[in-house]
Amino acid sequence: MTTSTRGAAKTPAVLVLEDGRIFRGRAYGAVGETFGEAVFSTGMTGYQETLTDPSYHRQVVVMTAPHVGNTGVNDEDPESARIWVSGYVVRDPARVSSNWRAQRSLDEELERQGVVGISGIDTRALTRHLRERGAMRVGIFSGEAWSGVRDEALLAKVQEQPQMKGANLSAEVATKETYVVPAIGTKKFTVAAVDLGIKGMTPYRMAERGIEVHVLPATATAEDIYAVNPDGVFFSNGPGDPATADGPVAVMQAVLERKTPLFGICFGNQILGRALGFGTYKLKYGHRGINQPVQDRTTGKVEVTAHNHGFAVDAPLDKISDTPFGRAEVSHVCLNDDVVEGLQLLDQPAFSVQYHPEAAAGPHDAAYLFDRFVSLMEAERA
Repeated sequence: MTTSTRGAAKTPAVLVLEDGRIFRGRAYGAVGETFGEAVFSTGMTGYQETLTDPSYHRQVVVMTAPHVGNTGVNDEDPESARIWVSGYVVRDPARVSSNWRAQRSLDEELERQGVVGISGIDTRALTRHLRERGAMRVGIFSGEAWSGVRDEALLAKVQEQPQMKGANLSAEVATKETYVVPAIGTKKFTVAAVDLGIKGMTPYRMAERGIEVHVLPATATAEDIYAVNPDGVFFSNGPGDPATADGPVAVMQAVLERKTPLFGICFGNQILGRALGFGTYKLKYGHRGINQPVQDRTTGKVEVTAHNHGFAVDAPLDKISDTPFGRAEVSHVCLNDDVVEGLQLLDQPAFSVQYHPEAAAGPHDAAYLFDRFVSLMEAERA
């Protein structure tokens, strides 16, 4: 529930974690109440892309960078048609926007879209708490939702909220109808992209390489995919627990049976892991930000990468695994904690990564992965 109110910055607000820890500050954006899973993002820039990333559905994002909002908001950088975060937490919001591309302020955009936030709290202390205790349910309350309500009652509301583990969310954020992103320049290939929460920059990166991208709903069947006569198939990022994604897993297995070149990002990496017979698990506090070090084991190079995931694939790092679709290995690994960041099949053209090579926002170290996908399709055509 939100109530759009001017002058929110002067309105008291409170953040309540499910373990009872409370932070008091000021309303930021819309006034009201909101709930979600509290997670932190270490990016120092790219907040507009973060807010509009569908993978953040039902999550309250805590920004570790203390000063947020100085470049304002524009209509060119969003990754989808709306803000998807459930709530937003910043320490020191910018008083004015200062960028030639800015069209309005960040707090105005949050208010316009009804996103309840809080500012003026110690986000460093909150981040350390989440690192030690793990991501957890949270509520933000301001205005009538907070006034006169005891802390115990607010905590009870937070504890009534659903957990992220077991949440099936991709269909809630995906397109309902198929749409086409045309190739830029000469068309070389056709790709069927299953939208599990796709970011707008992803089909654009493929279009830059001469790919016509048919973006299909999360509920797409194998018949829907092959109806577009694809040269390759792509499975996107998205929110929720991959353990609930039985439908996309079955569809990916059908694609693997036909040995069509396949590429997956983020949720798509977890889907590939499950399709190959590996398990998935929830990380304690996840990886979110644009400064995560990952090693590409196929080249030995280390990349600085953009991440947004709270779940990971449980696959062995030290050996090649036998799967129903041939041999598979871990192709990428996070150097902070040895989490699986990529998979590839050795006997057919299929691979995936857990992070975001489309670099919106983020570094461009991993852009080569789209070229790798193109190479697979070229080899298959040859």
